[in-house]
Amino acid sequence: MAEIGRRARAAARTLALAGPEQKNAALMAAAAAIRARSADILAANAADVEAARASGQSVALVDRLVLNAARIAAIAGAVEEVAGLPDPVGRVLERWTRPNGLVMERVATPLGVIGVIYESRPNVTADAGALCLKAGNAVILRGGSDSFQSSRAIHAAMVEGLEEAGLPGDAIQLVPTRDRAAVGEMLAGLGGAIDVIVPRGGKSLVARVQAEARVPVFAHLEGIVHVYVDHTAELSKALDIVRNAKLRRTSVCGAAETLLVERAAAGTHLDPLVAMLLDAGCEVRGTPEVCALDPRVKPATDADWTTEYLDAILSVKLVDGLDAAIAHIEANGSHHTDAILTEDADAARRFLAEVDSAIVVHNASTQFADGGEFGFGGEIGIATGRMHARGPVGAEQLTSFKYRVHGTGQTRP
Repeated sequence: MAEIGRRARAAARTLALAGPEQKNAALMAAAAAIRARSADILAANAADVEAARASGQSVALVDRLVLNAARIAAIAGAVEEVAGLPDPVGRVLERWTRPNGLVMERVATPLGVIGVIYESRPNVTADAGALCLKAGNAVILRGGSDSFQSSRAIHAAMVEGLEEAGLPGDAIQLVPTRDRAAVGEMLAGLGGAIDVIVPRGGKSLVARVQAEARVPVFAHLEGIVHVYVDHTAELSKALDIVRNAKLRRTSVCGAAETLLVERAAAGTHLDPLVAMLLDAGCEVRGTPEVCALDPRVKPATDADWTTEYLDAILSVKLVDGLDAAIAHIEANGSHHTDAILTEDADAARRFLAEVDSAIVVHNASTQFADGGEFGFGGEIGIATGRMHARGPVGAEQLTSFKYRVHGTGQTRP
């Protein structure tokens, strides 16, 4: 692990000086290699999926793990999309001239070496590698044991792209062991080699990283996502959005987990929304007044309001209005993504201003909480902290800055 860190630091110095054309050439070559190696990647993934099912892993985990031809094409397409993004390195963020004639510039620079620890999703191997490369960073990837073979196959394609473009293969390294001790070494920083850690996985992984890391962390612990429907919301629009927010993919962190309906909309919106969810195969857990609508609704417990189900389960509650909805979200949410469905512009403005989440949404599905949907060309993760990166972490968020000072002989009196 120490040697991996040393090689990553050396590669980061080379990448920091690489121009946009060379980085983009590496990304395009990596995307081509992913397509060319599709059969190998699928075979590796089939072995991972078989092992996951044999060990009794959950449906949600297997869904995150499975690859098919369409998903591999999407992985390659995402790498190409990153290549098409503006280069985030070298941007002059601000420029000003002091009274003494000194010209000051704040300029975007790479962070250095990123450590990414992830579970289940083999596409993270390509997404993280591509975004870190675009931002001039080396990356050390530690995939989950359940996606070990898939990640190795995708990683080989990424390294092929780097080397074809004349960049060091060590710029994207995959930890070659399932041993969990490797995670501890990364959290300790590999002797100063790692600048930032990004965890992608379940709550226990993220909690461990946040508790033990000795370097900065970009992460979110949970995605307890709310949708609030007020009395002005268009019912047909609300039905479509709530269904999509909950059921498009239940295992993603942007999936809705709690539906809040304004009490003034109980007679018009609540019953159709609950019936739609139940008929679509979603388990609904509600307060007594929600349970009274349909015998299929199960009573909600206090724990339901703070549970990230990652499954076809949704908790539903009536609230007295916008203030009560915001209070519920503040008390029970995870500052990830929350949405309001309303035709009242003032209510929307207040919700977007007052809900303290990384992503706040008006009249759209919470499942847009994704770097690709933001135009970032994918994401390395979603961060809910308040320092540096917040929300989807794309290439631009994987840069820092330095100051360039231009003088003509000035000395300080």
